[in-house]
Amino acid sequence: MAEIEEIRASSYVGFDSITKQIEHKLLKRGFQFNVIVVGQTGLGKSTLINTIFASHLIDSKGRREADEPVRQTTEIQTVSHVIAENGVRLRLNIVDTPGYGDQVNNENCWDPIIKYIKDQHSAYLRKELTAMRDRYIQDTRIHCCLYFINPTGHSLRAIDVIVMKKLSEVVNVVPVIAKADSLTLEERDAFKQKIRAELFHHNIRLYPFDTDENDDEEVQLNEAIRDMIPFAVVGSESNVIIDGKPVRGRKNRWGVVNVEDESHCEFVSLRNFLTRTHLQDLIETTAQIHYEAFRSKQLLALKENARPQQS
Repeated sequence: MAEIEEIRASSYVGFDSITKQIEHKLLKRGFQFNVIVVGQTGLGKSTLINTIFASHLIDSKGRREADEPVRQTTEIQTVSHVIAENGVRLRLNIVDTPGYGDQVNNENCWDPIIKYIKDQHSAYLRKELTAMRDRYIQDTRIHCCLYFINPTGHSLRAIDVIVMKKLSEVVNVVPVIAKADSLTLEERDAFKQKIRAELFHHNIRLYPFDTDENDDEEVQLNEAIRDMIPFAVVGSESNVIIDGKPVRGRKNRWGVVNVEDESHCEFVSLRNFLTRTHLQDLIETTAQIHYEAFRSKQLLALKENARPQQS
């Protein structure tokens, strides 16, 4: 197809206001973001989510008493909130998977998580294919999976490799090293390098992905993110006083870990990545890559199943 020549209007028409019109409609409708958290009990999954969004959104599901029973299954629970900021409303769905990988026998313990993610795709597809579908389909498709890695300082567990491989085929996976203040800076950097080497060796393709639509700035930003993954983070909902100012952090016998100090941990980089630079791309990538792959597979299966009946 021949390239269409771009011309400039000889006087002001006004269609450049379409961006403001779109913004006005979107602000009225609000935005939807769905995140699933995966990791062992006790890694601070709930605390980190609450720290990222500066709100108490989800309670910890870990065992607080010694006599509490260990969960025998992966119980998946969803918590929904609407968060408002400067006139922008974000409907946030947090899907919690407590106790993941805690059992002695963890064989196929990832199946409920994979099934849940695919079920959301299936529900969206069914609504899309109905004759009288809703004007705006409620979107429960998972846009981001925060995968929590135990800060052992050694290497990934075999189960981590298997599960991240399987999850990366159906959702945008963002790995984080939980409670990174338990590692020295040298240990943290060495651990991150080991994890990146293992991810590369096992051909685990993690978000963000580059596309032909990305400009040079976006490509460079994605490259910087990939060089930082996995994010070494610390979460805290408590305030501590540093130089007379309250900051979110953790106090121990050796001093204070300031969650928002980039020399202490990579929480700020993770938060900015999830909310300030890649939020919309996470949503679009879910629709255009993961959901589209699921949709194509399902429609081809329907077509194949219909052929014998037609003949």
